[in-house]
Amino acid sequence: MSTPSRRDFIRRSAATAAAGSLAATAGAAQEEIDKAAPRRDIRYSLKIGMIQEGDTLLEKFRIARDAGFHGVELDSPGLPPVQDIRDACSDTGLVVPGVVGSFHWHDQLAHPDPETRSRGEKSLATALRDCRAVGGTTVLLVPAVVGPDVSYDEAWERSTAAIQRALPLAEELGISIAIENVWNNFLLSPMEAARYIDQFQSKYIGWYFDVGNIVAYGWPPQWVRILGPRILKVDVKEYSRSKLDKEGRWAGFAVPIGEGDCQWKETMAALDEVGYTGWASAEVGGGDAARLKEISTRMDRVVQS
Repeated sequence: MSTPSRRDFIRRSAATAAAGSLAATAGAAQEEIDKAAPRRDIRYSLKIGMIQEGDTLLEKFRIARDAGFHGVELDSPGLPPVQDIRDACSDTGLVVPGVVGSFHWHDQLAHPDPETRSRGEKSLATALRDCRAVGGTTVLLVPAVVGPDVSYDEAWERSTAAIQRALPLAEELGISIAIENVWNNFLLSPMEAARYIDQFQSKYIGWYFDVGNIVAYGWPPQWVRILGPRILKVDVKEYSRSKLDKEGRWAGFAVPIGEGDCQWKETMAALDEVGYTGWASAEVGGGDAARLKEISTRMDRVVQS
């Protein structure tokens, strides 16, 4: 076997270097292509309770902004002082996309007790006014909870009546009521959910689509295509069916965004099909600035998939 000459060595070295250069060039080119790829017109928000650092509202908003979020959803009734919210928005450039009802689990709109239902309706009115005051567009509402004391038909009838009474105020303020799918034993199919919204014949009521909540009993892309333009906003969390099977229902949420069964690529394609743009809001366990940055990065990965 002959010994390689110095010229052969140089030739091989040059070829190796050229290959490496080509690979680097190709990698850089792909990176530019990725950067140039169209991004969905969706902004990211999170729930105020997820921001577990910061002593003031302004500090919390700054932490959220630096973590990559564009907005913060607040709870109502129970808002911080409106001027503090406006100042925090002005300082950071963040907005309040909407508010989350803080009343609908205890003062349920379909509760057997009329006084409890009345408190719920008053709280919904407060939330609508609060949302308008801070520049939001939606109030997230759980309309009813079906259980031993509230039958399915009662939940439908009572919540429908309460929302009908609230809609004139919503229309006056220009704020939409956004019904969320949660584990409340009510509105368990997308066709039923669409029918529930459509009965009101108002553009000021729609759906707050929680992707993760659906997975225990449905498939997110199917819900998206059926609900279509009724979807006003989207909640982002993850869910694992294997954890559900092995560890129980609530364990399904114990998985990072993008590592469960939410079918993000298919779900986002379905949202594209129905023309969805707007907000995606994280609703997962929060933490410090580093944790929030991780969440926004994972959100971006799935939303832009």
